[in-house]
Amino acid sequence: MKLIGINGGTFDPIHYGHLRPALEVQQQLGLDQVLFVPCYQPVHRGLPQGSAEQRSTMIELAIENQPSFKLEKIEIERGGPSYMVDTLASLKQRKPDASLVLMMGTDAFAQFHRWQNWQGILQLANLAIMHRPGELLPSEGEVGKIYKSHQATRLTEASGQIVDIAVTQLEISSTMVRQQIQDGNSADYLLPPNVMAFIQKQGLYQ
Repeated sequence: MKLIGINGGTFDPIHYGHLRPALEVQQQLGLDQVLFVPCYQPVHRGLPQGSAEQRSTMIELAIENQPSFKLEKIEIERGGPSYMVDTLASLKQRKPDASLVLMMGTDAFAQFHRWQNWQGILQLANLAIMHRPGELLPSEGEVGKIYKSHQATRLTEASGQIVDIAVTQLEISSTMVRQQIQDGNSADYLLPPNVMAFIQKQGLYQ
């Protein structure tokens, strides 16, 4: 089956902390493609500062030299609150012969048991949990039970497995990037130069 990584987020703006781990997961799992899926309206946080179109353009600029990275605007086209289970169901309809691999960090996975219909997510996709080398995944509580019951060392099924991937996790956040720009400091080396040029041209995060 074709392996397709799903990398969701607000990407407000996209930065190297999003890009490098995604590349390492792709290389380690042999993913044929990684879809960057900007959400329209986050469920558990405020509205993004950048518009849906601005955030989509920044993703396109950031990944333009990586042919296997693609922008997927399915959540923006749908509008309203963005629930990953709905997104995966729609993608599975479009790509029935593909195995979807939902990528997330340890912070997100720690709350996975609170996600809308997390059981449905595992029926539709495998999970790739990105973590620092040597960092242990949750072993206690509800999310620990989920991890233990679905843990795998490699992906052998189309869905329902959880693998953990050690990646280079850069201490960069979109909040930090926005704050640097708002304070009038340089955000160089935190995000691709063409994304920074777009932010300046648009007057974003000033």
